[in-house]
Amino acid sequence: MRLSVLTGKLTLGNKLMGESFVGNIKGDFLPVCMADMKRRGWKQPDFIYIIGDAYVDHPSFGPAIISRLLESRGYKVAMLPQPDWKDERSIQILGRPKLAFLVSSGNMDSMVNHYSVSKRRRDTDSYTPGGVMGKRPDYAVTVYCNLVRKVYKQVPIIIGGIEASLRRLAHYDYWSDQVKRSVLMDSQADLLSYGMGEHSMVEIAEALEAGIPVSDITYVAGTAYRTKMLDEPFDGELLPDYDMVKESKKAYAKSFLIQYKNTDPISGKRLAEGYGSRGYVVQNPPAMPLSEEEMDDVYALPYMRAWHPMYEAEGGIPAFSEIKFSLVSNRGCFGSCSFCALTFHQGRIVQARSHNSIIKEAGLLTKSPDFKGYIHDVGGPTANFRGPSCNKQRKSGTCRHRQCLFPSPCPNLKVDHQDYLKLLRKLRTVPGVKRVFIRSGIRFDYVMADQDDAFLRELCAYHVSGQLKVAPEHLSPEVLKRMGKPDSHVYLAFVEKYKKINERLGKKQYLVPYLMSSHPGCTMKDAVLLAEYLRDTGHMPEQVQDFYPTPSTLSTCMYYTGLDPRTMEQVYVPKSPHEKAMQRALIQYRAPRNRKLVEEALVLAGRTDLIGHGKKCLIWPERGNRQEETRTDGRRRGSGQNRANAAKKGETGAANKKKVTIRNRHSKKKM
Repeated sequence: MRLSVLTGKLTLGNKLMGESFVGNIKGDFLPVCMADMKRRGWKQPDFIYIIGDAYVDHPSFGPAIISRLLESRGYKVAMLPQPDWKDERSIQILGRPKLAFLVSSGNMDSMVNHYSVSKRRRDTDSYTPGGVMGKRPDYAVTVYCNLVRKVYKQVPIIIGGIEASLRRLAHYDYWSDQVKRSVLMDSQADLLSYGMGEHSMVEIAEALEAGIPVSDITYVAGTAYRTKMLDEPFDGELLPDYDMVKESKKAYAKSFLIQYKNTDPISGKRLAEGYGSRGYVVQNPPAMPLSEEEMDDVYALPYMRAWHPMYEAEGGIPAFSEIKFSLVSNRGCFGSCSFCALTFHQGRIVQARSHNSIIKEAGLLTKSPDFKGYIHDVGGPTANFRGPSCNKQRKSGTCRHRQCLFPSPCPNLKVDHQDYLKLLRKLRTVPGVKRVFIRSGIRFDYVMADQDDAFLRELCAYHVSGQLKVAPEHLSPEVLKRMGKPDSHVYLAFVEKYKKINERLGKKQYLVPYLMSSHPGCTMKDAVLLAEYLRDTGHMPEQVQDFYPTPSTLSTCMYYTGLDPRTMEQVYVPKSPHEKAMQRALIQYRAPRNRKLVEEALVLAGRTDLIGHGKKCLIWPERGNRQEETRTDGRRRGSGQNRANAAKKGETGAANKKKVTIRNRHSKKKM
């Protein structure tokens, strides 16, 4: 929003944002209790925002953006973080909102927040005071909404955030291993705002304030709603109904592909999914991306940039330390990795803030008493994307039938790092800033598509703190194809170029590759191929990401259906916990704890040639194995046990020889 010095009016882009600015004039958090509202002279809030996270007023937290945005429009917003879902009185402490309850699980899907990929309950929750686990329920959006509906029968409920956004239509739920209905059906919410939500939430608020019943707010882009009947004629596309996608994996894959092709705000169609006698869930096309001016306005809102003081005694919010001295420069990603939900949430059109906006925020960081001179990150989903991938996206949207970087860069792709370089150079000169790092990840195939090495040179010279993290994810052609990642030769060429540039700079800086095990399409032979690459490079990952089937990703669709929805080809899917453990162990084959799993995996893959003492072997034969193995020079030699016996005999012989020598010495003394 822009506050005009001349008129005092606030605008979102060129759109009038309200007659007066009633924002955070005094520099305070939004109310979290009746006493806070009383100090502001409120009798009733317009919106009560229920969130599964603790209350952190920082633009890296979605609820902070939406609440401050609504506040800037003159609405009274009260925050209700982590209410006790087992006690209906917990959602009554702020009274009844005038317009609606807003409900979000927080910055993460509550199930991802609670459970590891092995479905083990996590020990800590980084978005809760002190990292304490258990302050929010599983399926938080649904549980919170049902609690609200139990107490406030007629108050509108608007849901949003990552959990609602990615569960807006029927979806495979990994934790229950079943296809769940749209979260709108289970939560009893009236309206769902998907994506980032700035445009849609302002439009919803204005409609409610104007007295429009929530059941009639069916026209807002970036929303989904329930309805008994479809308009005649329906100007969208009908998806297979819920019963069909629940029973048929082929129908599920077809439905997913339709959704995948309609994630663009310009070319996307309205979609409808049937639920029998309960009617339909209708998804409107996505909201338009924010312009640069609108992005600047959102990040210029008067955030406190801190957690609420009520959490001090518990040690604050662990997740905040990760972003406290980082800068968001963009959102959206045209990389379109299959396992990433960004296509469905932020979209493929990259939106960026202006240099002035980011420099101004950097200046704010330097005024923090905790700031040591280091900006930890300047980026977003992909740090080195600063705009749409091609000029035609601004008018026609993203392509429905091809990706920008996969399987190879599109001929229309605009490859240019100059704007990002200029931004980084400016940040390096901000008074009080010693170093500016990039940690959110760069897209190495985009770097390799750039004919100018200036960005990579300056990245190595100024913005890497000893090691750079990149995400090749795998080396097998079949797996990379399913992941939507470039062929391995692109990554290997990047590794070589990175090495040479660092050598010329006289720096010892390393690459840390993110690797993923058990992705759909990955057989045991593919997993062994990755292990051989790690052997040849000498890299031993400390952590390995096992593929996690989260809602609304292309990879999750493959995991559930065994089909690639883009081609309807059959895809091999490693699902058993034991097989997944073997694939993960191969990436860390040197760890002694993984030895038995690695041996089993090699036998299963028909690669027992990798068990031995040769330079190319991954593991030694197990002691006690009496079978002979071949040396690298072609000669035969005994097993580990035979060598142990020989060594023992040698030790015995040496000991006997020593005894003889001692006896001889004694004999000489006696003489």
